[in-house]
Amino acid sequence: MSVAPAEVERPETFEEVVPDTPWVTIVWNDPVNLMSYVTYVFQHVFGYSKRKAEKLMLDVHQKGRAVVSSGTRESMERDVTVLHGYGLWATVSHDK
Repeated sequence: MSVAPAEVERPETFEEVVPDTPWVTIVWNDPVNLMSYVTYVFQHVFGYSKRKAEKLMLDVHQKGRAVVSSGTRESMERDVTVLHGYGLWATVSHDK
């Protein structure tokens, strides 16, 4: 005698799978901080090379903003808190 496998009903779902879109930290231009200081902060906080830190600083200065990091919401909130501690104007945004 053989045992046939039992059939299991699987409910059909039509859930759309959406990839986890990263969050970003944006640093905004301000009239207070020197460009050299902003470069220093980017190097110190994120470990960026001087060249990358200067490029991001110039984006902040010339374009008014720069995305300086991306990742989970929690890690971006930590980055913003750290940047606020250095006196920079930073916000978290959901990258779309």
